[in-house]
Amino acid sequence: MIRSLYQRIKLFSNNDGKEFYLLLKNIIGFYPKNKRLYEIAFTHRSASITDSLGNPINNERLEYLGDAVLGAVVAEFLYNRFPQRDEGFLTQMRSKLVNRAFMSELMTEMGLDQFVKSRKIGNKSVSSIYGDALEALIGAIYLDKGYETTRHVIVKKILNNYVDLNKVEEDDKNFKSQLIEWGQKNKVEIDFETTEETSGISKNSLFTTKVIVDNQTKGKGTGISKKASQQNAAHEALKKIDINLDIAE
Repeated sequence: MIRSLYQRIKLFSNNDGKEFYLLLKNIIGFYPKNKRLYEIAFTHRSASITDSLGNPINNERLEYLGDAVLGAVVAEFLYNRFPQRDEGFLTQMRSKLVNRAFMSELMTEMGLDQFVKSRKIGNKSVSSIYGDALEALIGAIYLDKGYETTRHVIVKKILNNYVDLNKVEEDDKNFKSQLIEWGQKNKVEIDFETTEETSGISKNSLFTTKVIVDNQTKGKGTGISKKASQQNAAHEALKKIDINLDIAE
């Protein structure tokens, strides 16, 4: 019975599992003790499987737990890292470090995005799904190893190795960051849909981005890079929804 249940919730093939756990060990510094937790952490609700009782198995509960742990660790980290800065600065920096788009970038940079199991539904962006998985991973580490190990992984293994705090701090005037921060504060879903077109003559790429705010297109932008098109689209969205932020030309 137990063996049958475990087989039903086993999410990775042997080859995928070996690659996943080896990469994970290189990033967090240890092999997981409870592998089941980590496999569930990488299963979005759109790809849920069920246990013998018909209950869905996905990363939502781990995401909830990881979100709380991540927020506490990042708050303490910033408090110690910037002893002279005020509460407003610390809050803004924490918001940038824990937003879904930023965590998605971390997942991609770490190479863990390839292991996330999901099926895109509606306007739920891949970026959001990756960010959810990173929070769920933190939740899994917390349950598997406890708070101190989780804190060590977040600060020493992730923030210190993959985050440039100076760059994050400079992003104050980044239109995309401002829009995402507004969305987080107001619990509004923000998605960026970017497409690439190539000229048949010059073979130069042109990127076009749409900003989706609560399932409505609020901004469009183009640029010769993905980043430029997203900034232009976010700038337009900020003006359309009349957010009281610094959006000067």
